[in-house]
Amino acid sequence: MGPAELKALVRAGSAGRSIRSSADFGEWVSALTLDELAEPFTFVVDSGGVLRLAARRSEHLVCAGGGEVLSAGEMSFHEKSGRWMVEEVSNQSTGYCPDASSWPAVAEALDRIGIHRPSGFTQEVVFRRCRSCRELNIVREEDFVCVFCGEDLPQEWNVREPG
Repeated sequence: MGPAELKALVRAGSAGRSIRSSADFGEWVSALTLDELAEPFTFVVDSGGVLRLAARRSEHLVCAGGGEVLSAGEMSFHEKSGRWMVEEVSNQSTGYCPDASSWPAVAEALDRIGIHRPSGFTQEVVFRRCRSCRELNIVREEDFVCVFCGEDLPQEWNVREPG
């Protein structure tokens, strides 16, 4: 959904780390520094339901290897009593603009690898495309008005409509 030039950043081997099991997660997290663990990570749940993680400043499109996703956003972890948990998780991705209804894909991917998680996104971002000027908007404080042209935005997710 984001700028077309991001597609040029996708290269073989540049995708985020696929986390298919608790062993994959353990291996991935053990290779990180404390500074790296202190920041949220870019995540996608790819079309196969696999969680992929990359450094926060990575583009979601690159993390996904250029493919379709079931969800995308940012996620942070912490360890408590020897168990890893998701501390924060959002659907903040201007590359894919996922709807908050994409949460079940995230929950399934985390449950599959045994990472404790919240019951939903801890921060939900609402994306809408203006039907008048076709611009993408982030809706703030439930004010469904296009910031570009002032027209009303739809209540339902419509980001896939052509821009």
